[in-house]
Amino acid sequence: MSPLIRTCVLVAGIVIFYIAYLLLGALVFSYIEGPVEETLRTDLTSLKQQFLNQSCINASQLDVFLERVLKANKYGVSVLRNGSGHSNWDLASSLFFANTLVTTVGYGHTTPLSDVGKAFSIIYALLGVPFTMMVLAACVHRLMHVLTYGPLKVLQDHAGLQPRLASTVHFGLLLILVVLSFFAVPALVFSTIEGNWSFLDGFYFCFISLCTIGLGDFVPAEQPRQEYRALYKIAVMVYLFVGLMVMFLVLRTFHRLADVHGLTAFFHLPSYDDLAEDREPIVEKAEKEDTRETTKPLDPSSQVSYNSFGR
Repeated sequence: MSPLIRTCVLVAGIVIFYIAYLLLGALVFSYIEGPVEETLRTDLTSLKQQFLNQSCINASQLDVFLERVLKANKYGVSVLRNGSGHSNWDLASSLFFANTLVTTVGYGHTTPLSDVGKAFSIIYALLGVPFTMMVLAACVHRLMHVLTYGPLKVLQDHAGLQPRLASTVHFGLLLILVVLSFFAVPALVFSTIEGNWSFLDGFYFCFISLCTIGLGDFVPAEQPRQEYRALYKIAVMVYLFVGLMVMFLVLRTFHRLADVHGLTAFFHLPSYDDLAEDREPIVEKAEKEDTRETTKPLDPSSQVSYNSFGR
């Protein structure tokens, strides 16, 4: 098996294992939080009915009712009739929550209700966040050869541009492509599907999400009676993962641009070449070094002795 095929198989295996990790987390979250949410929804419905059956309502009773309603709304359970059409912990919603948890986006629109769910979230994120970073880094490393090294070679060898100008032109084209593909077009799609979102709202959501800020003021697939809600959430998950990967790619490309223009040396930062030590597979690199060490004849003068310290 060639190194390229072996690398692709390895990356595909890591991505499949990552998807399995998300599915496992979604199943556990749905199993833990689903019954708790249903109990809270039932209690809130009973509280609403009792409140409506009262003939005389004073200020203290109204305060108690509003306090419990606001607390339930914090966990994604609404007292409104058209706001309780779906569960926040079905498989698709739990998968979406697991994805936002390990990618550190964290919209906060849905949070664990039980102590068991909170404890599991800690353990799940403790393992999932570095795992997500590893998967993103592995995928970005492969994309760098296609979207960074390849175009730069074309600009320098075929277009005859100098390294600085080639890096600037390449980064500008890459930035335009990313803004159009992962901000402008998705913003248009979100504004069309969500209905009450403007284009600016959609663009704002894309920026806040892909920068992992995740304010949670705009969350897709939360409208009551939304069609194909599960499929929509999964599509947003894929968009978030690919978008984060592309943002990581843009940052690494910008680092290389800064290195070519001397900005990293000016600010005394590590150069891109110092950090990009993974251009060669580690296993093959180690094998080559071992081969050189075993085939190279020993030079007696190069051996360290006690007399050499005094020279």
